[in-house]
Amino acid sequence: MTTLLSLLPLLLVLGLLASGRASALVAGLAGLAATLAASATLVMPDGPTAVAALFRREVPAGFWLSWHVIAIIAAGMFFHRCQQARGAAANGATLEANPRRLWSVCFLLAPFAEAVTGFGVGYIIALAALRRLGLGGMSALLLGLYSQSLVPWGALATGTTVGATLAGLTPNELGLMSAVLQIPIHAMYLALYWRFAREAGFATTAAQKLDDAAWTALLLGLVWLFNYYSDVEIAGAAATAGLLAVRFWRDERPDAARLRSALHANAPYVALTLALCATRLVPPLRDLLKPLWAMRPFDNQPAFAPLYAPGFWLVSIGLVVVWLAHAPLGRVLAETGRGAWRSCAVTLLFVVMAQLYVGSGMAEAIAEALRAVAGRSAVASVPLFAAVGGFLTGGGSAANAMLMPMVTALARAVAVDPAWIAAVQNSVTTNLTMLSPIRVSMGAAILALSTSDAVLYRRAWPLALPPILVGVAAVALLLYAPAS
Repeated sequence: MTTLLSLLPLLLVLGLLASGRASALVAGLAGLAATLAASATLVMPDGPTAVAALFRREVPAGFWLSWHVIAIIAAGMFFHRCQQARGAAANGATLEANPRRLWSVCFLLAPFAEAVTGFGVGYIIALAALRRLGLGGMSALLLGLYSQSLVPWGALATGTTVGATLAGLTPNELGLMSAVLQIPIHAMYLALYWRFAREAGFATTAAQKLDDAAWTALLLGLVWLFNYYSDVEIAGAAATAGLLAVRFWRDERPDAARLRSALHANAPYVALTLALCATRLVPPLRDLLKPLWAMRPFDNQPAFAPLYAPGFWLVSIGLVVVWLAHAPLGRVLAETGRGAWRSCAVTLLFVVMAQLYVGSGMAEAIAEALRAVAGRSAVASVPLFAAVGGFLTGGGSAANAMLMPMVTALARAVAVDPAWIAAVQNSVTTNLTMLSPIRVSMGAAILALSTSDAVLYRRAWPLALPPILVGVAAVALLLYAPAS
């Protein structure tokens, strides 16, 4: 009975999302309602006081954790709308198409935009940039999906932050392990990229492939280093921004006029990257801002320092952009609200649901049931759960909130390293958001493709293989590699 009640909310959410008839918001509402009922039923034998104590403890904790994500979602959307109000159009003059520019768009420009703002903005920018290179149709849709290739660090790593907190890790710990798993994932992404590029008409020579591989290795090395020496929030944005600048100088050889034009067009992004890097890499500034007015109402939850939080810099720079552009702030705020409220609501629902799963013991009940059925081999299901969660929800925060408590409880129950299981969950689920119906349908709509979803997925499905194969291999190593 306990296992069935514990599974019911999770199965309800997965069933609603898989049906295609319910949005993530509706599924989250239903899941939270079912979780409240199930957790109350399980705790009720200890009396109404125990139920009230559970809700008083876990619901506010869920609100607090979700606030960290919501602050970045809303601020990131505000920053993006400020850019639009500035008139910094993504479309511009058509550029000469060549393999170097294509790699930069797919592996640097679009992932940078996704790292800073998240929630598909990088995909929009990728499609605009690919159009400037003369690409459209199915090829643009497939290559545009590479905007999501660093989603563990998308939206300033909100999904990874949520996953780390629920797994009992620091965001940097989970980010560092996810960066290790991203190396083989990205290697396979690169091999698929060459295939998609060839189909799009880009003849990639052996020398160009070596160049692509070297820059991809450099990108992954920088992501790892920023996770290790700085905060997970800036690992994706700082790595891609730095390489973008170097690639622009190497590939374009801009004169002074073009360099000034590029700096002017991208000034808000440059300012944001510099601000985030400075507050995390300059010790005196970091030591001043990180504890300043920091709030931490829950011991097992991250603190929130308003002047250190990425959202502060997103909003501050966005306000300067709007002021300099003489754009109506009210309209920008209204557009931000319309664009961000749904993602904020979905995040809130799933994170509160996750807190109740942990606090009521429901996650442990599911883990014990899986252990009883399959023993240690039960953790082999983690990559599948993670893939399904990322594909259906389309967001790392929601998918991690839904599944992280269960998979880490399972890892502890079968004596498999829960930190690495958390990394598998995080890496697979965030990378699979690339293929979520939300993303693919967005690309098809922007490109005005009339192709059926079945045809789209027949072309795009190989992109699911890298994270799933790496996740399965990682779990196999955890299960069967001899202990050192």
